[in-house]
Amino acid sequence: MYHIAVSAAFGFRVTRTDGPARTGVLTTAHGAVDTPAFMPVGTQGAVKAVTPRDLRDAGAQMLLANTYHLLLRPGDALVARRGGLHRFMGWSGPLATDSGGYQVFSLGARRSIDEDGVSFRSHLDGRPVRLTPESATDVQVRLGADLMMAFDECTPYPATADEARASMERTLRWARRARERFLAWRAGRAGGGESMTTPGQAQFGVVQGGVHPGLREASARETVALGFDGYAIGGLSVGEPPPVLHATAGLTAERLPADRPRYLMGVGMPDDLVEAVARGVDLFDCVLPTRNARNGQLFTRRGPLSIKGAVHAEDDRPPDPDCGCYTCRHFSRAYLRHLYVAREMTAATLNTLHNLHFYLDTMQRMREAIRSGSFDVFRQAFHRTYSRRPRHELPGD
Repeated sequence: MYHIAVSAAFGFRVTRTDGPARTGVLTTAHGAVDTPAFMPVGTQGAVKAVTPRDLRDAGAQMLLANTYHLLLRPGDALVARRGGLHRFMGWSGPLATDSGGYQVFSLGARRSIDEDGVSFRSHLDGRPVRLTPESATDVQVRLGADLMMAFDECTPYPATADEARASMERTLRWARRARERFLAWRAGRAGGGESMTTPGQAQFGVVQGGVHPGLREASARETVALGFDGYAIGGLSVGEPPPVLHATAGLTAERLPADRPRYLMGVGMPDDLVEAVARGVDLFDCVLPTRNARNGQLFTRRGPLSIKGAVHAEDDRPPDPDCGCYTCRHFSRAYLRHLYVAREMTAATLNTLHNLHFYLDTMQRMREAIRSGSFDVFRQAFHRTYSRRPRHELPGD
């Protein structure tokens, strides 16, 4: 039988505040995380184009893996037999997993939702698959995640108040079932037929409600009442304008317990991270730094740079003169453009190393600014220099 040993390994404490922005320490069985923190996304148990050693060198503290994809391949039971996801993928630090809710949302016509859960066809081989609040919890337990998410229904944008309410209320009903299932594992009352001990696992509830303030408030209140170990803000970065994203994230964060970690799921752009930290968010994940790297876009302190432009063909400068990453210390824009145009695999690696360094360094600089009481100065300076509009040449080049 699978079993979660009762452990005090998970914890969170706020160490400094500067307005709503805050630093903290998130403690897990696999190490501590300084917050606010960004989690690189390892969809299938790997962050694309880089190794765990690269991630540690870049300053990554915690990774996020994808429940939906790992359920389909290689399967949670196989991962459990291999000693859990940490051992399987060679990552010794903390790991979080999503619930599969967003992937189910993105499946569109390939899935059907009912009160019990979601049925869908595997995108790999078409076989029928069923996910429920209980089974999504079981999968994450078997993977051995330090932080796991309760199964939720991601509300689309736009959605009417009635549509958002129905989705939010279903997420609440699912959250109760997911919490009950998780607590059964913790107490040793869940079945499974095999034996596994993963100390200190924690479960986060997900707040939904679309962009409707009253629904967000109700969702936060009812989710907190279920007594989760931490709380995630879901259903954002699905098409809403940035000011709406920022306002909704801030309103939700205000209504979450100050002594629990707050996680804004799937966000986002660098300026979104700054604005969310300003509103008291602690954890982030997004595929943008790795996906955009593979598509030839590099993030810099002045904005995104398209390295594939012909303007870089004979440019000996680094992608970002202000960056100290391995890529910027050793390679020119001309070389990186050549690799991209030639479709060399090394292009994805070097671009990804740079983008992850930029994201992780930005989080580090925010932590330092909060600790020194100068976060608002950092925030204003960031917005003066950073533009999210992609370009082939940066301002001032």
